[in-house]
Amino acid sequence: MQRTDISDPAYFHKVVDCQYACPAHTPVPEYIRMIAQGRYSDAYMVNWVSNVFPGILGRTCDRPCEPACRRGRVEKNNAGDPEPVAICRLKRVTADFKDDVHDRMPKVLPRNGKRIACVGAGPASLTVARDLAPLGYEVTVFEGDAKAGGFIRTQIPRFRLPESVIDEETGYVLDLGVKFIGGQRIESMKALMSQGFDAIFVGCGAPRGRQLDLPGLAQAKEHIHIGIDWLASVSFGHVTTIGKRVIVLGGGNTAMDCCRSARRLGGEDVKVIVRSGFEEMKASPWEKEDAMHEGIPIINFHVPKAFVHEGGVLKGMTFEVVKAQYDAKGKRQLVPTGASDVFFECDDVLVAVGQENAFPWIERDSGIAFDEWGLPQLGKGTFQSSVPNVFFGGDSAYGPKNIITAVAHGHEAAVSIDRLLHSEDVAVRPPPMTNLMSQKMGIHEWSYDNDTSNDLRYKVPWTKAEIALASIKVEVELGFDAATAFKEAGRCLNCDVQTVFLESACIECDACVDICPMDCISFKPNDEEAQLRQHLKAPALNLTQALYVSDELKTGHVMVKDEDVCLHCGLCAERCPTGAWDMQKFLLNTTPAGERCRDSAMPRARSAVGVA
Repeated sequence: MQRTDISDPAYFHKVVDCQYACPAHTPVPEYIRMIAQGRYSDAYMVNWVSNVFPGILGRTCDRPCEPACRRGRVEKNNAGDPEPVAICRLKRVTADFKDDVHDRMPKVLPRNGKRIACVGAGPASLTVARDLAPLGYEVTVFEGDAKAGGFIRTQIPRFRLPESVIDEETGYVLDLGVKFIGGQRIESMKALMSQGFDAIFVGCGAPRGRQLDLPGLAQAKEHIHIGIDWLASVSFGHVTTIGKRVIVLGGGNTAMDCCRSARRLGGEDVKVIVRSGFEEMKASPWEKEDAMHEGIPIINFHVPKAFVHEGGVLKGMTFEVVKAQYDAKGKRQLVPTGASDVFFECDDVLVAVGQENAFPWIERDSGIAFDEWGLPQLGKGTFQSSVPNVFFGGDSAYGPKNIITAVAHGHEAAVSIDRLLHSEDVAVRPPPMTNLMSQKMGIHEWSYDNDTSNDLRYKVPWTKAEIALASIKVEVELGFDAATAFKEAGRCLNCDVQTVFLESACIECDACVDICPMDCISFKPNDEEAQLRQHLKAPALNLTQALYVSDELKTGHVMVKDEDVCLHCGLCAERCPTGAWDMQKFLLNTTPAGERCRDSAMPRARSAVGVA
């Protein structure tokens, strides 16, 4: 194997599993350390720069960072079912305990004469506005509803996300000089194009829910509701009650919001019925747990067949019982079990079986090309459509995802727009800003707390069930208090503080090998990667995480470190008698729109990569 090039930002970025997994690449360990130090406002702003909505995401994020968390891989001897650091809930802590941050927001530059239109006021559009408005662009956001937020406001129930949090965090963006036009739905792309905007960003989401065209639908349609439309009606107060017996169809997060909302609006017998297996449901594990915690059963492997009615009055639904069958390639097929169809009584049905993009307002002769699924054809990574100054992001770009993905799209689209309006190639992407900085404070002292906590994940307190289920607006999760947040933050393994090896100082005494609690350091003859992985002190079995390999040492061996299970505890550096090991903090920030993303600044951005 060749010597690892640690000056390549992609190498250590991938070692920081949580940040690497986050679509917006939020520097998670950085803000968690700040929480442990009581620096809540600083931690909030670290979040705000990358994910824009810390208070909202701290309650609603799909948490791609948490399954990636190293804690869940290295703790198996400490817990039978190891759990990651509660990254999402710690994000909420920054919002709950911060001071007034208005003075920390970007200062807006004088107008530069360029006008940007954003269609929809969801997370993608607001991210574009957050990135471009401070640079002097005149950004106008059009929204069909009266207030900003998009699906954040209309689809997420208030018991998960209070409206005050939405108002606060959308307000931070609009206060940057953004012109917000609420209550005005764009009806024609060609008409919008004619208004002379220099660039248009489409962030209108995936607004159409799928219906199930089953027998009985037409006759009983008054009691069969599209899930996302029903949630919006609940949000706006147009719907305040529902029947006592409710069936929710679908296995995603929208279905979980529907069933829990129905429970609060009078549903006494609420059940979720899905065609797939429980483990295959698209809903996040914690969303399923929350629903079941509130007494809502989830019935799987039932395929809906018909809506049963009498005289136009819905009586229930029939389902075919199926099972999963897999072929030699592992492809799943649902096949009938042969059991009799099952009938469930109900008064209302909420259909949450998926969403799809709908662009009836974009004329097909506007120049914007769409694919066979009705999605816009976009440049890879640029979000630029076939009309050069029209961009898409969020659910409207590639179909329904989640808030943090929409934010990531917004950042990238803002870079593209900024480069386009400076006559630069939008396909050229700016490198991230990174550095490595030694954490050494003495011979064996570090500027971070490297004591590995053995604590199990801390539980978040809930509002009492009798109070929470009595109102659609009572927030269920109460969030960590400061003391619990401190202890949970201590579970973070500081994966961004890297073990950096200096070959010229190594005497191959094996002190680091002896003291490593994870047996992840070895000195071995060099070999091909597949063989080398097997011959280490402990085999390195996770092929998705690279090995850290040194140059050849005096004995002809190389140092090989398995990054996958390293605790970043620093014991190797503390034990090393020659200082061949050092603990260096790796900080990566993606380059935002502005001067640093342009061609003239890119050589400087690249030169920042390496040791600082």
